[in-house]
Amino acid sequence: MTPMDEPDDEEFLSPPTGGRWRNVAVRRLSGALIGLVGLLTGMAGFVIDEAALGAVGGALALLAGMISYSAEVRADQTAASNDAIRQELDALRAETTSARDELSEVRRQHGNTQQTLAELLAAAPPAGSFDRKLSATAAPMASQPGAHSQTDTRLLADPETNLFSEAYFRVALDARIASARRHLRPVAVALVEVAEGSGGVGAQDADPIKVTGSIRQTLRDADTACRMSDGCFALILEDTPENGAVWTVERIRRNLTSRHGQHTMWAGVACYPAHAFSTDELLDQASLALDAAREWKQDRIEVATAD
Repeated sequence: MTPMDEPDDEEFLSPPTGGRWRNVAVRRLSGALIGLVGLLTGMAGFVIDEAALGAVGGALALLAGMISYSAEVRADQTAASNDAIRQELDALRAETTSARDELSEVRRQHGNTQQTLAELLAAAPPAGSFDRKLSATAAPMASQPGAHSQTDTRLLADPETNLFSEAYFRVALDARIASARRHLRPVAVALVEVAEGSGGVGAQDADPIKVTGSIRQTLRDADTACRMSDGCFALILEDTPENGAVWTVERIRRNLTSRHGQHTMWAGVACYPAHAFSTDELLDQASLALDAAREWKQDRIEVATAD
């Protein structure tokens, strides 16, 4: 809803509360009329010296007072109800404004990520900073603008699984950590390696297409899945602490085994800010956790330890 679409307070409140205010007005008018009739009846009884008419006039006056009191109570209740509704409207508008601000922040981060990736594509990274094959692919792109989209796809996506590449993973993780630092929210990184069968000696790597399918079915839209140059999978889990990251990896494992039979999964999990405060430190912690998980022959998820 845009600001022009937001209703005015009185316009919003008038449909549910207009009937109440009309009831209050009717009660007040009824009380006044009954009180007037009681007054006239009492005066008539006084003039003709008829006690019965005086009693009737007093009863009518009492009834008028009760009706007037009821009308005032109803008016107070209606006013309190309107105040409560206005407070709820103010709270909803505040939440809407906050959601818009977060959406603007996400769009800004997306734009920054695209700009950073464009800079990576325009100048080949130094040897060793990314995979050599990616560096070799970025070079011709700078000299062949017409081949931008094809080269962009090769650089940013794994050709076998169509997941994001290691180059994209590092840039995206930088942006996610920066956002988490501003908003005081956790970010989890999980490095995952999967083998077919029981994972014993001589176990073969799992089919990456099968693993990718299970990852896609498990992760949320806000999460990011990448395939690293060494063949393992890297996950960026938005607004997720370590217990949530462990459960996410376990759900991927269960999905994979239920669909494709016995597989063995090792994973290392590290979280910002619990285990590290920068991209490199977070990846180092996740890599150490993955190395510890590899020491087990069966499924294992290791969580990094805070220094």
